[in-house]
Amino acid sequence: MTEELDDDRLSLELGLAQRGIALMKLEGRVFLRFDGTVETAGLRVPYALVPAQGVLAKPSKWRKLDSEARAALIRERSNERALRELHDSAAAFVTELAAECEEFGLAPMDFLHTLHDVQTSEPAGAVFDRIRQRLGHAVERQREEQHAERTRQSINLAEYPASFEVARRLPRKFIALLGPTNSGKTHKAMEALAKAASGVYLAPLRLLALENYERLLEVTHHGKPLAVSLVTGEERRLAEDATHVASTVEMLDTRTPVDVAVIDEIQMLADRDRGAAWTAAVCGAPARTVYLVGAPEARRAVEALAERLECPIEVHVMKRKGPLSMEDGAVRKVKNLRPGDALIAFSRRDVLMWRDMVAEMGHSVATVYGNLSPEVRRAQAQRFRDGEADIVVGTDAIAMGLNMPIQRIVMTSTVKFNGVEEEEIPAPLARQIAGRAGRYGIHEEGLVAGYDADSHEVMRSLLKEKPVPLNSSGFAVAPTLEHLHRIAAVTQETSLAKLLKRFIHNIDVPDGFFYPRITEDQMERAQWLDTLPLTVAEKFALSLVPVSSKVVALQRAWENWCVALSKKRVTRLQADNYQLHHMTLQEVEDTCRLYSAYAWLGYRLPEYFPDIELALDLSRAASARVDSMLQDQNTSSRRRHPRRR
Repeated sequence: MTEELDDDRLSLELGLAQRGIALMKLEGRVFLRFDGTVETAGLRVPYALVPAQGVLAKPSKWRKLDSEARAALIRERSNERALRELHDSAAAFVTELAAECEEFGLAPMDFLHTLHDVQTSEPAGAVFDRIRQRLGHAVERQREEQHAERTRQSINLAEYPASFEVARRLPRKFIALLGPTNSGKTHKAMEALAKAASGVYLAPLRLLALENYERLLEVTHHGKPLAVSLVTGEERRLAEDATHVASTVEMLDTRTPVDVAVIDEIQMLADRDRGAAWTAAVCGAPARTVYLVGAPEARRAVEALAERLECPIEVHVMKRKGPLSMEDGAVRKVKNLRPGDALIAFSRRDVLMWRDMVAEMGHSVATVYGNLSPEVRRAQAQRFRDGEADIVVGTDAIAMGLNMPIQRIVMTSTVKFNGVEEEEIPAPLARQIAGRAGRYGIHEEGLVAGYDADSHEVMRSLLKEKPVPLNSSGFAVAPTLEHLHRIAAVTQETSLAKLLKRFIHNIDVPDGFFYPRITEDQMERAQWLDTLPLTVAEKFALSLVPVSSKVVALQRAWENWCVALSKKRVTRLQADNYQLHHMTLQEVEDTCRLYSAYAWLGYRLPEYFPDIELALDLSRAASARVDSMLQDQNTSSRRRHPRRR
């Protein structure tokens, strides 16, 4: 007789079917399943469940038992007490689940049918837990849908321009000055700003804000110098009764009306990480006349914004003041470089390597790359302007904000790391770099060359490409603290990461003209900050601190500041914290950035980061040390290799 027939005979003899019990084999187990029906809370719910002691054995062990041993085990596990306990637990579970479903407006049978339909050897308790989990997910989905709807109702990006009350009330006019590098567009806008009774200049970089701050300081009205303030994320130089402000674009004061605003590098509207700051500036600059200065490809975008904001716009397309030409061939050798050249590389390491190679030929060199503070970049550029340096070696940081008498741009490469992989530089960047050659009034024309044949031909091709217009919709909008507080108020959410996700995924974007954006860095930081006992406002401020998470020392300092704030501990600085003269160049550069980041935090949370002035002093000292080290290295290379005639 087969094992199955033997078990069937055993079930028949013990009368299992009459008692609603089935002897089953499934999932590598032999077990008992009890059938029954719960009638409670107006529901009739059939079940087919395995009691807590319902699993009898594995099939291999079951086969070794004779009929009497099997029968004894079944009787022990299927007594009236076991049947009653399972029924009572099923009834209690059905009552519990029905009450929860009623609370959230869900249909209980959508979940309870599983008690009968699912074939499993798991005990009833595990089945109950799985159904509870499904209900939890359904409740979470329902809550998320409700929160999404409330979020959409609380923030409608179609109404984004109306959130800038002062700008909305002013009769604003836009003047777009669009043209390539060396077309005089920024000069024209700054002249208008200098003549105005009040105004603001908005820069993409601290360096540009600093340069134009000093430019405005030289202007006089009726024999008196302008009262000008400098406002960047990391520095404030506030003049009493200031009429003019030079500021980074993120630091725009949207509440103080002025006569003229200049928004520089307007094509940055399309920037993946920072474009939202330009959207906010165009929508919120509280000036009667707003100059939009930048590349010609921004025309369609600024016209679309002006139409949306119901502001008149004049567009002036300006031409380059001097010709820009490709050299006949590549430079090929370091000895073929000449005074007035700017050698472009795309990493700090490559810049320093080329700097040493050029210095070894006896040239004096100025060095410019992104990791340097604005003060150091400006000091290095000034050496080149003053003729103290023959050649400047730098990254594409040269392309924005540094006016130098460069005659020829020489590209060592046309490939740049984009944060994920190496890729060919885009044509707009190639045009912006190349455009720095041939400073008007100093050189009759600008020249461009590749160091090798490949770079030369790629640059020739990129400069011939027709500019692609910026999109005329989908303008980025970053969340403000007010946005997050509004979402938190309707959802009771306190997690910064979840608030940012709701902003990205649930904000109402009726026609897509404005679109919510956040950076990957901010989201990663938000998830880490949510592990600390901080307010939404504190987490939001900390998520925006301008330090690189890729530099271990800076990331560690940022984490320490976050933890200190979560413990309501004041973070102080000491003048002798860092021994600059015992550090490498990289370490001093990072120290400079660290002090700047502390000052940034200090302006936002002065109670816990009070040493702002000391941070600025230490940052300046570190900048001076970097500049000195660059000069020493340059001089050392030249001494080792005197100029070869």
